Amino acid sequence: MSVKVLLVDDEELIRAGLRAIIDAEPDLEVVGEADDGADVLPLVTRLAPDVVLMDVRMPAVDGIQATRHLIDRVAEPPKIIVVTTFENDDYVYDALRAGANGFLLKRARPAEIVRAVRVVVAGDSLLFPDKIRLLAGQRGLEPGRSGLREAGLTDREAEVLRLMATGLSNVEISDRLFVSVQTVKTHVGNVLSKLHARDRTQAVITAYESGFVTPS
Repeated sequence: MSVKVLLVDDEELIRAGLRAIIDAEPDLEVVGEADDGADVLPLVTRLAPDVVLMDVRMPAVDGIQATRHLIDRVAEPPKIIVVTTFENDDYVYDALRAGANGFLLKRARPAEIVRAVRVVVAGDSLLFPDKIRLLAGQRGLEPGRSGLREAGLTDREAEVLRLMATGLSNVEISDRLFVSVQTVKTHVGNVLSKLHARDRTQAVITAYESGFVTPS
């Protein structure tokens, strides 16, 4: 089955370029387009895409608001990749905090775009961990938070979280810790549950903001 992708960008040329790249892949297909975040929720409800590629800056409803709407109102929201011109944009970090799974630069090569879609669909590794670490470092720690003591992570869960923050996949973590992939999946699930995180990206952002993992 093909991975269904929804394109949301106010520039028609950008949408056309993304469509050409995605539709060229045998396992990916564009099922719809929108030129503003206001149209995202009804399109997601009707088309049920697996992934939304969403411009972070749009005239009426931006990518941050549209992301929040999807997370709040859709029982099983699609994966969301925000698309931006500048990687150090505060809008990008706010979109990630709102629930986006990762981000892409508009100048990304076709292979990077395709890989990004596949990474977020698989959900077993972090999309562009170095850039997320950079954004977290620019923001600094969230005031009043220190570590994740209140989360009650076990030593092994804490170790898995640190490895997640480096961008390692479940298979890579399995190899590093000499445990089965299923065991890693169990630990990852426990980490997400204890941090009340929707996915790996949210868990890693929480780890950075709490000071549990440092972005240096």
